[in-house]
Amino acid sequence: MDGPPLDRLRTLAALLDEIVRIPGTQIRLGIDPLLGVVPLAGDTVAGILSLAIVAVAAWHGVSKRTLVRMLGNIAIDVALGSVPVAGDFFDIYWKANVRNVELAAADLGD
Repeated sequence: MDGPPLDRLRTLAALLDEIVRIPGTQIRLGIDPLLGVVPLAGDTVAGILSLAIVAVAAWHGVSKRTLVRMLGNIAIDVALGSVPVAGDFFDIYWKANVRNVELAAADLGD
């Protein structure tokens, strides 16, 4: 998967994980940690959005092993991101979507 599909996945991952830089720092965050401030529902919605990356990767032939790793990243993100307050900070650090796009690109040789 190269070109537009991978570019779109990178754009979605950036939107979810790192679209905005916190002024005066190198810390970037996206919609995922912002949704996380809404107890349970926010992390659930973010997890569902994250599954879009996995679905596109599967469609383009990412190996089952890589898909399992990608799903594991999302499970960790949703589970630990659901912890009040600490989970919001974890979401900023973990960046499951960026990790998953990198896994997909590596699996497909991009």
